[in-house]
Amino acid sequence: MKAVYSDAHRSHDPQFFLVRGVIKRTTEQPERADRLLHGLAKGRHTLVAPTAFGQGPRAQIHSPEYLDFLATAWEQWLALGDAGPEMIANIHPVRHAATYPSHIVGKLGWHTADTACPIGPGTWAGACAASDVAATAAQLVLDGEDAIYALCRPPGHHAYRDMAGGFCFLNNSAIAAAHLRQAHARVAVLDVDVHHGNGTQGIFYARPDIYTVSIHADPVAYYPFVWGYAHERGEGPGLGTNLNIPLAIGTGDDGYLAAFEGAARAIASFAPGALVVALGLDASEHDPLAALKVTTPGFRRIGAAVARLGLPTVLVQEGGYLSDVLGDNLAAFLEGFESAR
Repeated sequence: MKAVYSDAHRSHDPQFFLVRGVIKRTTEQPERADRLLHGLAKGRHTLVAPTAFGQGPRAQIHSPEYLDFLATAWEQWLALGDAGPEMIANIHPVRHAATYPSHIVGKLGWHTADTACPIGPGTWAGACAASDVAATAAQLVLDGEDAIYALCRPPGHHAYRDMAGGFCFLNNSAIAAAHLRQAHARVAVLDVDVHHGNGTQGIFYARPDIYTVSIHADPVAYYPFVWGYAHERGEGPGLGTNLNIPLAIGTGDDGYLAAFEGAARAIASFAPGALVVALGLDASEHDPLAALKVTTPGFRRIGAAVARLGLPTVLVQEGGYLSDVLGDNLAAFLEGFESAR
């Protein structure tokens, strides 16, 4: 399997992370990609540079106002003259009878769901590179590849059409799915990250052509807290095309695979022509944000289960943070996928 990767992700190097009132260094660091590359090396996967698609694929998913905000935010922030080293909102209007702001501080609050996505001087470049990685992987599948892995950083599945959150700025998985729609009437997105893929759900919630499935830790006690419940099924034309499978905190390999069987049946019933996997590896028992207890052999089993869906597949990297087994978990997933193809 080929892997698409760009070193341009390094321009995004956030520092701030607020956890229950405690300021820490964020876990979404450039070193994540280095450890994932180490996992790719174990499987001898060929690295492919992304194509620069420009705004086209991003504009299929994100609003013009949001893309303009991300592209110009840092320069506007610097122009304030008294701002901090990273852009972190001090207002979140939640849009009740609200007017779109003209001031950069107002825009920052409008376009961010939380404080977990600080914007720095290289954030826009890194996010664009990640979206190009995802679009390139999707294009390679459209061109005839059976499956492609996209090493995207920063991740994307918490990003809405016009709002960043949870380390995510541009929704790489959604961009890949929309790109695949050029040749497939129906596409499924399967999110296996430990966190619910709330941004992806929100983007496609009213669309009947893209089926979103997320297997994640129960949001009653875990991020994103207010999305990811089983009763969220879509709306309007998209009613019935969203499936959430929340798992009890501490669920391990067997419980996870049992939940996966339900996801597989739902995807098969939808009969998509292609599949995007939002490949979070933070369900690992060793992940610093872990709520689930998937082992490295468990990731191999999950990879094999995904492969048995039998669909042209884009694997888009989402979460998975700094642990000694991060690369091993990626290698195990890809090995399981390839062994079952």
